[in-house]
Amino acid sequence: MSEFTVGEADFLLDGRPVRLLSGALHYFRVHEEHWGHRLAMLRAMGLNCVETYVPWNLHEPRPGRFEDVQALGRFLDAARRAGLWAIVRPGPYICAEWENGGLPHWLTGELGTRARTRDERFLEHLERWFGVLLPRIVERQIDRGGPVILVQVENEYGSYGSDAAYLRRLADVLLDAGVTVPLVTSDGPEDHMLSSGCIPGVLATVNFGSHAREGFETLRRHRPEGPLMCMEFWCGWFDHWGGEHITRGADDAAAALREVLECGASVNLYMAHGGTSFAGWAGANRGGGALHEGPLEPDVTSYDYDAPIDEFGRPTEKFWRLREVLAEYADGPLPELPPAPARLGAPAEVRLDGWAPLGAVLEARGGPETSAPVPPTFEELDVDRGLVRYAVTVPGPRQPYPLTARGLRDLAVVYVDGERAGVLAEGDEQLKEPVAGHARVELWVESLGRVNYGPRSGEPKGITGGLLHERQYVHGVRARGLRLDALDDIGGVPFQPLAEDGAPGLYRGTVTVRGAGDARLELPGWTRGFAWVNGFNLGRYWSAGPQRSLYVPGPVLCEGDNEVWLLEFEEASAGGALLQAL
Repeated sequence: MSEFTVGEADFLLDGRPVRLLSGALHYFRVHEEHWGHRLAMLRAMGLNCVETYVPWNLHEPRPGRFEDVQALGRFLDAARRAGLWAIVRPGPYICAEWENGGLPHWLTGELGTRARTRDERFLEHLERWFGVLLPRIVERQIDRGGPVILVQVENEYGSYGSDAAYLRRLADVLLDAGVTVPLVTSDGPEDHMLSSGCIPGVLATVNFGSHAREGFETLRRHRPEGPLMCMEFWCGWFDHWGGEHITRGADDAAAALREVLECGASVNLYMAHGGTSFAGWAGANRGGGALHEGPLEPDVTSYDYDAPIDEFGRPTEKFWRLREVLAEYADGPLPELPPAPARLGAPAEVRLDGWAPLGAVLEARGGPETSAPVPPTFEELDVDRGLVRYAVTVPGPRQPYPLTARGLRDLAVVYVDGERAGVLAEGDEQLKEPVAGHARVELWVESLGRVNYGPRSGEPKGITGGLLHERQYVHGVRARGLRLDALDDIGGVPFQPLAEDGAPGLYRGTVTVRGAGDARLELPGWTRGFAWVNGFNLGRYWSAGPQRSLYVPGPVLCEGDNEVWLLEFEEASAGGALLQAL
């Protein structure tokens, strides 16, 4: 057993100064069978610690219903076996370019902006969740023989709010649960962020990608003593659908890391290995400057992050440049790279053999249909990731008038009397052709990911402002939701021969594998949807780019025939799909 404490200028392990050389690796973005390899890659890069967030919404999809909270414990055990310390950032909010910043949809749907405050209803939900989660962390602290050396309180709270009573309450919840290792906060190196995000008696750290000396000078104005640490050193960045692929030069990242270490600081590389936002868990941001009131910018499925260890677990040029810097601060020679996981032996074509229209899929796997005066939100229909079909009959007789889905979030494919009439999006919410009285209108609305950062985090999805015909609200809306997780099993879906016109719907097929291993699924000509292999949801694909293929972890595949499902929302390709080697 060891003791890890905070000294006047250093972290102390049994009284001896130590420097944390950490790397972010999210257990929920890496297939469990690859954890050992990725952790060994961190060690080979010269790191002595791993950091992970914990996404509340992944583990409590419905109030009081917990799913595989034990995964965090298994990951921390793997970190200990790999010879790494661990920093745990349990939130409740995590940002992380993750759906809703990790907060459950049912929570923000109920509370709105009262989340992340001292609101007693929020704290009641939070304490129930932490009551289940925290024992997994407490029993793995370093003073109990485990790897956990730091636990973070909230996350970048100074970028969001100023409820000091909430932060203090949250810190006390952690302490009362038995957290004995040091607590920390992390915020941007700006005065208003640090003044609102810090907690008296709790170590403060800062997040940045460059200008380390200036960042630490700002921190010292608020905290004259204590070890310096950059909790998020942004050595890369993330991508948005429809945007450009973002990279950061390896030499630039290495120079910035060297500056951090020359300041005598500890560091956490964000990300050391990004991984993948499987199963539609990618979040979204909003442009528009400091107020984040601009257009939605949904995050791609890949969380490669231009990290030193790429999405597939391979070392990049950045890996080697950062390794050179880190080696200067190592206690001895760095380990060699671990053996790489198996890769797909040969490309293989996906043979599609069945199709079901969206209506049939909704009938088989959707939730109950509701009827209400105004369109219910996704939150009211208990849809976290997926889509909702809204149906309404326009009153008549009346002349044709414009139809508007007011407050639409995020995309709607619209059908009028069974014929496709257009695609609507936020900011483009009105059909181009007017709609006459007695028309039957269906709007299939898809969430592209909930906002994970800024004042608009937690905003609802769906048609949030009502349906308008001319200036009149159309009341009497039927709605039915289809959650993505309902399609991890497609039992009961009535498949039929393939559609010849590339119609939207659920496509089923097989791919025969010889030499199972890590692969990429390519979908040329497909528009937008989700892909599953053997029931494992690979995430969203979208022809908007910049991501052009989906990562298939080798453990998902098996020798011989593998089942593939493709849920297409707009237009499928006659060319099928291809499983490619890396």
